[in-house]
Amino acid sequence: MKRLLIALLFMMGSSVYAQEWMLKTNLFYDATTTMNLGFETRLSPKWTLDVSANWNPWSFSDNRKWKQLSFQPEARYWFCESFNGHFLGAHLLGGIYNMGNWNTDFTFLGTDFGQLQDYRFEGWMLGAGIAYGYQWLLSKHWSVEAEIGIGYVYSRYDKYECPHCGDLLEENKPHNYFGPTKAAINLIYVF
Repeated sequence: MKRLLIALLFMMGSSVYAQEWMLKTNLFYDATTTMNLGFETRLSPKWTLDVSANWNPWSFSDNRKWKQLSFQPEARYWFCESFNGHFLGAHLLGGIYNMGNWNTDFTFLGTDFGQLQDYRFEGWMLGAGIAYGYQWLLSKHWSVEAEIGIGYVYSRYDKYECPHCGDLLEENKPHNYFGPTKAAINLIYVF
């Protein structure tokens, strides 16, 4: 996390013109107590690079876990001009997770979230996707953007017997996922 912040500060320092870079937070992640920070910089009049990091280190009551650390760089093409209006993005994503003890009883696009009630999963993921978004200028320094993306994620995980403790049941098990990979309502500060 320290290296990410140093890299972000370095990239911010490399831009000296107004509206060449911005900081953002995803309000969806904020609502789930996931700390997040995004940085975006202009590469050309219609291209930008967006890099976001998300971190949820918390264990909740009754030892419920939804811990994760993830990164998601994205190249964006803007239809009009960068930081304004419609854009398309291509993103990568990667991270680690530790989840369990959640009373969820549903399956979504082939992933059985009901297993989170009786098992704990710890692993890593890598993926890629495409996205569409729109950004609204509110003032000289403030903007809001909405974005949705789909893609593919490959994951490997260890499965444990119970959410609290438990013996290792499966090791280094692969999982493939295709579906939503990005959903954001970002509050943005433009420099």
